[in-house]
Amino acid sequence: MTSATLSIDLGALVRNWQALDAKSEGETGAVVKANGYGLGAPVVGRALARAGARSFFVATAEEGVTLRAAVGQGPEIYVFSGHMANDTKAVREAGLVPLLNSVDQMLRHVEALPGAPFGIQLDTGMNRLGMEPGEWSAVRDIAIAQRPQLIMSHLACADEPDHLMNAHQLAEFRAMTDGLDVPLSLAATGGTLLGPEYHFDMTRPGVGLYGGLPFVDAVPVVTLDLPVIQVRDVAKGETVGYGNAWTAPRDARIATVSGGYADGLIRAMGPKATLFAGDVPCPVVGRVSMDLITADVTEVERDPGYLQLMGRHQSVDSVAEAAGTIGYEILTSLGLRYQRSYVE
Repeated sequence: MTSATLSIDLGALVRNWQALDAKSEGETGAVVKANGYGLGAPVVGRALARAGARSFFVATAEEGVTLRAAVGQGPEIYVFSGHMANDTKAVREAGLVPLLNSVDQMLRHVEALPGAPFGIQLDTGMNRLGMEPGEWSAVRDIAIAQRPQLIMSHLACADEPDHLMNAHQLAEFRAMTDGLDVPLSLAATGGTLLGPEYHFDMTRPGVGLYGGLPFVDAVPVVTLDLPVIQVRDVAKGETVGYGNAWTAPRDARIATVSGGYADGLIRAMGPKATLFAGDVPCPVVGRVSMDLITADVTEVERDPGYLQLMGRHQSVDSVAEAAGTIGYEILTSLGLRYQRSYVE
């Protein structure tokens, strides 16, 4: 098989959700946007629903429709982008709960779907989505009279526990929701780890479910094995790959594996990335190209059939560090050419 194998451990995913649920004071939802962080929202959603998750969060109404078909009519599905101009049919037919971000969205929702459920997103300082304090104060009484299912905001710096922005946003959220008898949510993965004062009625972990930081105790969920297409001898002084980017400092054995930036393996990681043949590290040499990566397997006793990028020896965040990015980008960039394998 030429395609790389992306193995997704649904048991590990569930254990991560359970571990974060145990840390949470109230309900624990699950963020499955971006196709379940690249791992397949329908499969991920069903696994988490079986484990007890009753509230899911997606980015768009289209994602919500796909998830609804997978998890059925029981769980709530909240939509971060709110009620956009062309979302009414999807919101109605899939029973989605838009998290309204503005007065315009609130008017659209109430006029198009009177009596239909909704939530509110507030901006407590991130300046990305949600109603700002002045806007919210102008419509707060009207919105509360319509009985929102959830009021939420999002922390900008939760991955940095000592950042002053966390306390600032907590205070803002409390001020904007003081006295309201409505379920509240502020914490994603990082906020969950900040402690109970950030939990309110619901936490909504995302990346921590999939094995990513800042949840350092997460069980790894993803393994990525890249099949070796060819192994060759390269003499000292010869070069490998585009632009003669790597010159062999000694006689070497070089493996070419199936995988590249078309598969979400970011080109910038090349000079710092490592693949593994069992327990043996095999540094990437030359540039990451569209479909191929070359690695030095000189120290491997026998020519390997595949090399592992993510798994027992290397997490998604280690790969991200080599590429100068974050684990979120690695996960959500994983390409469609992989042979996906799900294990319970």
